Amino acid sequence: MSTFPETASSAKPVADTTRKGPLAGLRVIDAGNMIAGPLAATQMADFGADVIKLELPGSGDSMRHWTPMKEGLSLWWKVIARNKRLITLTLSNPRGQELFRELVREADVLIENYRPGTFERWGLGYEELARINPRLVMVRVSGFGQTGPYAKRGGYGTIAEAFSGIPSFTGSPDRPPTLPGFPMADSVASTFAAMAAMFAVYNRDHGNGRGQEIDVSLYEPLFRLVESQVIGFDQLGIVKQRLGNRLAEDSPRNTYQTLDGRWVGISASSQRTFERLAQALGMPELITDPRFVDNASRCEHDAALDRIIAGWFRERDCAAVMALFEEAEVVAGPVLDISDIVRDPHYQARENIVSVRDDDFGEVRMQGVVPRFLDTPGEVRHAGRALGADNREIYQGMLGLSQQEFDALTAQGVI
Repeated sequence: MSTFPETASSAKPVADTTRKGPLAGLRVIDAGNMIAGPLAATQMADFGADVIKLELPGSGDSMRHWTPMKEGLSLWWKVIARNKRLITLTLSNPRGQELFRELVREADVLIENYRPGTFERWGLGYEELARINPRLVMVRVSGFGQTGPYAKRGGYGTIAEAFSGIPSFTGSPDRPPTLPGFPMADSVASTFAAMAAMFAVYNRDHGNGRGQEIDVSLYEPLFRLVESQVIGFDQLGIVKQRLGNRLAEDSPRNTYQTLDGRWVGISASSQRTFERLAQALGMPELITDPRFVDNASRCEHDAALDRIIAGWFRERDCAAVMALFEEAEVVAGPVLDISDIVRDPHYQARENIVSVRDDDFGEVRMQGVVPRFLDTPGEVRHAGRALGADNREIYQGMLGLSQQEFDALTAQGVI
């Protein structure tokens, strides 16, 4: 039973009429930390969901302390916490748990990524919360999932990436397995988590009227993306190996260095794209060369084909290559770094980078909202803000705490 005064339990949620997008009107509680859970909530906030982000008083989310830093503030935080209302709350405190339950009463989706069993230990497991709000969708992100022999293991993205099998066939054959240079497992899991949450909301609103619990691990979304790995091993015993930038199923497929030191990626596995490439290279004889007459033959002789193509690239500047390929309709693209990307006209035309209002630095640039909705587009309203920026609005304006209790809970470190 709630210990809130009568005025608090009957308090109406604060309306936010500024939100637009296909998820306007959906309320999400982001009770996660770091990337996988919070990024799922960010994706929903970008499309208009009212996301209330919980952080530990004093220290806040761990992402607040991640580089790159400017003037003691994390720039990464500015992106992952954008569009959210930020409050502080100690979930291990009994009074904090009561406040959390009151927040859950009005929520559509709850996202958490603590180690399995933590929310149950606090009396905040799905069964308990569903009694308060049967329509609640609870998304739980963890390293290895909520069940199975590894469920209790800590699970960072690097471990999930290794466990998924992807590094075993990523990288050069004479070098160690290669891990991605960004938190790929967390980012992919967050996308699956956001997608799953909306599947469940649709089922609730068009099905039985009830929410449900969703179990998302870090490794399983990556494992799902490798497509033919399981069936290839099951039926043919194939164990995919590291081939650098090549693919055993696709040739030519690689990056090639130009005269001016740039790199260009090529993929020409279909016969028509390969023939256009051969013509653009000024080597139509490659089309009838027995080694390269079809994709299977090219895969068998990929090293020889790579040497021929690489030699051609080394004699030409990147701009000349790309101009020639565009005219010949060859499928190719330069390898861009971030300094290239911010100047690229296609990125600009697509508004892939947007300028965003920020409380600390006035205005910052970051990635725009994807995918593009033509009728109800998402938007970035503001960057991530200070710890507890919306405490007063949520606790007093939405939950109806008195000034006296608000001050007391703040002093006690509950909020």
